[in-house]
Amino acid sequence: MRKATILAALTGIALTVPASAESLPTRQPHLGTRTIPILHAQGLAFRDLNRDGQVEPYEDWRLPPPRRAADLLSRMRPDEKIGQMVHGSLYTTGDDYIVANASQEILDKHVTAMITRLAATPAKLAAANNGLQAIAERGRLGIPLSLSSDPRNQLEGVAGASVAAGGFTAFPDPLGFAAIGDARLTRRSADIVRREYKAVGIRIALSPQADIATEPRWPRIDGTFGSNPALAAQMVGAYVAGIQGGADGIGPDSVAAVVKHWVGYGAAADQGFDSHNYYGRFSAVTQTALPRHVIPFQAAFTAHVAAVMPMYSLPKQLHDAERHSIRTAAGFSRYLLTDLLRHRYHFTGLVLSDWGITNDCHETCRVGAKPGAEPNWSDFSPAWGVEDLAEEDRFAKGVDAGIEQFGGTTRVDALMAALRDGKIAQAQVDRAVLKVLTQTFALGLFEDPYVDPDTAAKLVGNADFLAEAQRTQARSIVLLQANRGLFPLSRATHRRLFLRGLAPQPFAALGFTIVDRPNQADAAIVRLAAPHQLLHPNFAAGRVQHEGALDFQPGDPDLEAVRKIASTTPVIAIVHLDRPAILTSLRPYTAMLAGDFGATDAAVADALTGIVRPEGRLPFELPSSMAAVEKQRPDLPDDSVAPLYPVGFRAVVPTPKINRRASR
Repeated sequence: MRKATILAALTGIALTVPASAESLPTRQPHLGTRTIPILHAQGLAFRDLNRDGQVEPYEDWRLPPPRRAADLLSRMRPDEKIGQMVHGSLYTTGDDYIVANASQEILDKHVTAMITRLAATPAKLAAANNGLQAIAERGRLGIPLSLSSDPRNQLEGVAGASVAAGGFTAFPDPLGFAAIGDARLTRRSADIVRREYKAVGIRIALSPQADIATEPRWPRIDGTFGSNPALAAQMVGAYVAGIQGGADGIGPDSVAAVVKHWVGYGAAADQGFDSHNYYGRFSAVTQTALPRHVIPFQAAFTAHVAAVMPMYSLPKQLHDAERHSIRTAAGFSRYLLTDLLRHRYHFTGLVLSDWGITNDCHETCRVGAKPGAEPNWSDFSPAWGVEDLAEEDRFAKGVDAGIEQFGGTTRVDALMAALRDGKIAQAQVDRAVLKVLTQTFALGLFEDPYVDPDTAAKLVGNADFLAEAQRTQARSIVLLQANRGLFPLSRATHRRLFLRGLAPQPFAALGFTIVDRPNQADAAIVRLAAPHQLLHPNFAAGRVQHEGALDFQPGDPDLEAVRKIASTTPVIAIVHLDRPAILTSLRPYTAMLAGDFGATDAAVADALTGIVRPEGRLPFELPSSMAAVEKQRPDLPDDSVAPLYPVGFRAVVPTPKINRRASR
């Protein structure tokens, strides 16, 4: 395609880069290189990405990203373009990448967008990412890698959804930020995430999760900002502005945000099962409820989020403008991605599919691993509604729906076949690649894709960030019941503590005496997980997700332990609310009851003793019974009958006197 034609193709494409990116930079940016030569012209320096000894337009950092992208596109072969339309996964061994595999993907398949799930120290991660960028330098056109990550800044990781913090600063889950309800805090915390990601070379955040939690049994509620669309919208908009370094699009200091999962993912059908799994593939979102689920996404659009990721789910109760039922997952639905996302809601950024939607769905994908066999992610495919299509036809249907980059695959041969066979058009490919390249240019990666491992070691998880995160964890804790003079917990009245599920050090450091038996204690503190069941151990996702009943069943070991302890001493119970637990059977045995959304034992100690005031409000209601849960609508928020605690609840407690000497 000639350059003039490609430039003409830009007409009508608005990209989420700031207006300032259209003006010419006046200051020489830092150039990072390993083997790419540096050219000098007019007293300025440029990377000679294609090594031809000339400053080509795409190498000229003075030009705006769309013009540079158009020039680069005009120089690309069809296979190089197709490589831009997939977003692969990096394979690891120990605390490093499998370099031979990465080299093949980058140099042979021309894949330059990849997710990293590498768990390593910040310095090691930075160095490993630099190694990948050095491989990318060897490509014909010198296109740098855009490295992405699932959320890393929380205490726990779940396969397919998040990565445990490791050396990164661990904040509460997004539910905790919703519990506090302070958009400025959310933005400031997202800015810390931005700085940490950028320090190790991660430039795409596969977050935030803008789904609203309308089905209380759904396993992915902990990644949301709760059930209130308006509150979730405030948090989502603040997060996007924080991680992108502003609300006017992406630039060299940004980490590009990918808001997910468009749209209605939280309205999980079939007992709340998740659509990673065949048995949970449907969303129950209805046409009337859909606008509520859109609200948080609109806040992301206002903040000029870089990209949108569609949900896995098949919304079987939705219909298009001609009243035809939607019969495919969102990633294959032209109604959801073009008619709604593009035309009605005017989103102009990139559409990145969720992982693996073009994979083949064989028998194991549909019914799970056979008895005695270990389920694994190699059998994973959420190609709901198109399971029986050929792989290249799934690619073609996704492109036609509006997908511009396919996550979790590097099957460039199938995508190329769809192009060669006329199932997708060259113009569709070019428009998609223009968007991908424009964002890569806007991020500044063509000038310097490298990071400093020493800086990463000093910045990521530094003392100031960790202190801020611990305060935020403590602030997010919700007090549901506080009586008998237990709050704030004081050494003067409750010096001797019995602990279950907590480390003794944080309380011992505050001057409390830790005893071995409840009958020796002035009070007992018990940490509990919210109830859940393992119902589908033969599915790769189902085996790690919290599914099923939300209540403590008779004979539950945690419930029995609390009951027994309460017979001898007052019990302070803290429940980790990754889902809306039913606490009806637990509450009678507690003198004080609280919920957390990801907090260290030290943060719990700070909150219970009043060093940091716990100020969280419930980001969703807590139902009173499973019967009420089963009668509520999965696509409407907080609609169970007679909830034990309503959304927004916080117990009225005295303002604690802060123990400054005990504060860390």
